[in-house]
Amino acid sequence: MPALTRLRADHAPAVLAFELANRAYFAASISDRGDAFFDRFTDRFNALLAEQDAGICAFHVLVDEDGAVLGRFNLVDMEGGTAQLGYRVARHVAGRGVATATVRELCRLAAARHGLHTLRAATTHANVASQRVLTKAGFVPVGPADPADIGGKPGTWYQRDLVLQP
Repeated sequence: MPALTRLRADHAPAVLAFELANRAYFAASISDRGDAFFDRFTDRFNALLAEQDAGICAFHVLVDEDGAVLGRFNLVDMEGGTAQLGYRVARHVAGRGVATATVRELCRLAAARHGLHTLRAATTHANVASQRVLTKAGFVPVGPADPADIGGKPGTWYQRDLVLQP
C-alpha cells in the first residue's frame, strides 16, 4: 500500500525518476519544468529540503512498496495558519482516486502537524482532473487565479477550511 512520507534526502533518485518518467504527461496540463530543472535537480532538491527544515514548506512523496514515487504533495508558503497546496501524480495512477485520497490525508496532516487552518490551491480551467480532485477533497472555488501563478493560463483558486470540514 502506498505511503505518504515527508520528503527526505534519500528520496532524490526516486523523485528525479518520477519527474523524468512523467514529464510529457505533466506538460500536457501544466507548464513544463524546463531543461534547467533537470540540469540543476540536485541543487533544487537540496533547496527544497532547506525550505522544509526552515518550516516554510512541507514536502511529501507518495511512495509505493517498491520505493517508486507515485506522486508529490506539497504545502508551500506556510504562514499565519495558511498554505498553498500543490500536487502531481504519475500517469499510471491518475484517475484511480490516488490524488483525491492523498490530498485528503495531507489536509489532515496540515492541521494536525502544522497547525494550518486554511489551504489554497490554484488550477487552470483546462485541468478538469485537478478541479475534480480539489472538489472531492472538500475545496471550493473562491475566485480567479492570476495566470502568472499557474503557467500563464486562466484558472481558479480553490480553498478548504481545515477547521470546519472533516
